[in-house]
Amino acid sequence: MILDAHQHVWDLTRARYDWLGPQHGLIFRTITEDEALPRLRRCGVDGVVLVQAADNAEDTAHMLATAARFAEVVAVVAYLPLEDPAAVAEQLPALAADPLVVGIRTLIHDLPDPDFLLRPEVGESLAMLAEVGLSYDVVAVLPRHLEHVPVLAERYPGLRLVIDHLAAPPIGNPGVEPWWSLLTRAAEYPDVYAKVSGLYPADDLTRWSTEAVRPFVEHALDVFGPRRLMYGGDWPVSILAGDYDRVWAGLTPIWADLSANDRAEVLSGTAVRCYGIDPDRLAALPVP
Repeated sequence: MILDAHQHVWDLTRARYDWLGPQHGLIFRTITEDEALPRLRRCGVDGVVLVQAADNAEDTAHMLATAARFAEVVAVVAYLPLEDPAAVAEQLPALAADPLVVGIRTLIHDLPDPDFLLRPEVGESLAMLAEVGLSYDVVAVLPRHLEHVPVLAERYPGLRLVIDHLAAPPIGNPGVEPWWSLLTRAAEYPDVYAKVSGLYPADDLTRWSTEAVRPFVEHALDVFGPRRLMYGGDWPVSILAGDYDRVWAGLTPIWADLSANDRAEVLSGTAVRCYGIDPDRLAALPVP
């Protein structure tokens, strides 16, 4: 079984995507799971985790509606307004009761405050996530974001933290610090996981290759181990980096260096375990 732990869909008529505009070219439009499925099948991917693409409830509702239509969607990482603990307390029970919802995410990299996750009111909400067993995806784009991961791991024991896109490693840049050391520090906490996804330079999404990303993936494997790393294709953002097939083909030589057991962990086992994906949903995956 192969699971993609980081995929998006969006509908510009159903939700507001403040970050998405004409500057994003090919992906500035409604993009549905129907468009993703042929790519997934070509690459042998059996199922996906849909991850929020907007800080609003409408995006979450759209992902859940997509999951109702497509058995390939095995889980959803939703949105909650963490800065409003009262609203979280009101909305969380329904989300936590839905077997499809496995985690929460906020687009912290689009917020003006880089210390958003350290706010006391946000902490109240993170504590609630820990209580009900939902994970939290950290969009660590700035080094400051990655610095917060050990702080959060210590403050909220039992809260599973998932670092998206390996916290934007400096692919194509001459130096590897502070990313290298900060990722090592974050990996010291057993409830911290990371996604091998979205690995392309921010200034030019096409400027990457297998050998350019290999040192960063290998470092992540060294510090996290395969049981705390999971694969993500980052579609449809990956359209701008050469599309899904190129991303999959670019990472495949790195997976080939792993043992069969370690490869199975990165390609499905870690996501199933970390997110607590519903076994019934996995059993219902379409047969290739």
